[in-house]
Amino acid sequence: MRILVVGAGATGGYFGGRLAQAGRDVTFLVRGGRAAVLRERGLRISGLGQDVRLEPQLLTAGQLDVPFDVVVVTVKAAGLDAAIADLAPAVGPDTVIIPFLNGMAHMDALAAAFGEDRLLGGVVKVVTTLDGDGGILQLNPLATWDVGELRGGPSERVRRIVAEIDVPGYAAQAVPDALAAMWHKWVFIATAGVVTCLMRGPVGAIVSVPGGIEFVHAALAEAIAVSTEAGFPVPDPVIAESLGFLTLPGSTFTSSLYRDVTAGLPNEAEPILGDFARRARELGLETPLIDLAQMQLRVHEAGRL
Repeated sequence: MRILVVGAGATGGYFGGRLAQAGRDVTFLVRGGRAAVLRERGLRISGLGQDVRLEPQLLTAGQLDVPFDVVVVTVKAAGLDAAIADLAPAVGPDTVIIPFLNGMAHMDALAAAFGEDRLLGGVVKVVTTLDGDGGILQLNPLATWDVGELRGGPSERVRRIVAEIDVPGYAAQAVPDALAAMWHKWVFIATAGVVTCLMRGPVGAIVSVPGGIEFVHAALAEAIAVSTEAGFPVPDPVIAESLGFLTLPGSTFTSSLYRDVTAGLPNEAEPILGDFARRARELGLETPLIDLAQMQLRVHEAGRL
């Protein structure tokens, strides 16, 4: 199975790197600057006692001229339009596309470009970042990849793909309701963004002060209400898992939004929080904590530009 990973950042590089490490046929589609770094230094995964260096197969947009079996889209929202144009030559009659992007707006864009029948739902959970040399630093052992059809239970194509991507370094599984899984992840990352960006710190520090745990509960309840009204109620075990992660004493976990803000990088506030709040308003719900975090991030972005 030929797999094209579009992007080789902290998330795409991690999962694609694990596939390559396991001997899978993986090629990364990257921009010229990232290609130069990876050719010079290799694709490196470190942290948690590991030090992996791989020599990945690389292509840039102009070099892509044959279809792949699976295309995994791992760019951030700001790069999606360019990625759609770049990856088009990789899409053949039987190509399946699995996006990693946060939120839900990207699904409409990919369906418009390539057809909804090509799309699978993809939900990954991993806590990684790029270090100063362009390597991938894993900050937490959490690493999962769920794949499923947008409607209906796991299909034969999903089972074949999961068998191929089930490699050491993360847990892969087929899920029966990919849209629900994507909404449930959106609830978690929106909550994590609200909590860590508004309080300007990791969850362990937040829950260590009076009112911290109650604040986390309030932010999560606000997001759960939106998902429920949209038709994707969050099961109790998923709520418990989210609360366990976001209220763990001493935890150094921060959201990707917070890490981007503190690093002075562009952030994904609009697809994670802005679109979430927009959908809430369409459903007749108020989201004061999400709105407040979104305003803060918009102010930050305006000052950065």
